Amino acid sequence: MGGRVVLVTGGNRGIGRSIAESFQKQGDQVAITVRGEPVEGFTSVRCDMTDAASIDAAVKQVEEELGPVEVLVANAGMTRDGLLLSMKEEDFAAVVDTNLVGAFRVTKRVTRGMLKQRRGRIVLLSSVVALLGSGGQTNYAAAKAGLIGFGRSLARELGSRGITVNVVAPGFVDTDMTAALGEERVAALKAQIPLGRTATPDEVAAVVRFLASDEAAYVTGAVVPVDGGLGMGH
Repeated sequence: MGGRVVLVTGGNRGIGRSIAESFQKQGDQVAITVRGEPVEGFTSVRCDMTDAASIDAAVKQVEEELGPVEVLVANAGMTRDGLLLSMKEEDFAAVVDTNLVGAFRVTKRVTRGMLKQRRGRIVLLSSVVALLGSGGQTNYAAAKAGLIGFGRSLARELGSRGITVNVVAPGFVDTDMTAALGEERVAALKAQIPLGRTATPDEVAAVVRFLASDEAAYVTGAVVPVDGGLGMGH
């Protein structure tokens, strides 16, 4: 088997699935983390992003079956939206623990092998709401904003070892999560986007794939928006 070993967290659906398929199409060996059933065609490893032991076991399985992880895409995430005054503390903590601390856990684990190889690509999936803010999503926006500070700090730590760390900040993407908002809400969101439409998951995947490529060897610490212009100026 050829290609690099790529690990995509939350690669079973939506943006994560498109990212996993994109790497696979170019010949990489792709592993994805799942909470439920495995996905045919990928090395699927069960993983709970809130449990360091579960992450360690998942990465160890990938290393044993495919080899050291050379590209990490930290995509797994969740939402529990609600206005601050009615948001339960456990809902705030759960979103931060999964989206931000989970990314910390898996990145820390995977970085061990990258340091030994003195090369690697890490791409963190943030969001336009990290830059703009979003009413009813204080927990999600806080977690996604934290990924930017985490990623840029890590880029400074790992740069001398040939490891790049970048952040992709998608806007509104055409996924099941967006569809659940309803037609009126989606239409109102599109009206705020200069390009006048939502993104496709493949458009986000293309940017992630570039940041993990040899062509992006001199790109690190960057926050790349894929938002149709929604967040420009931030």
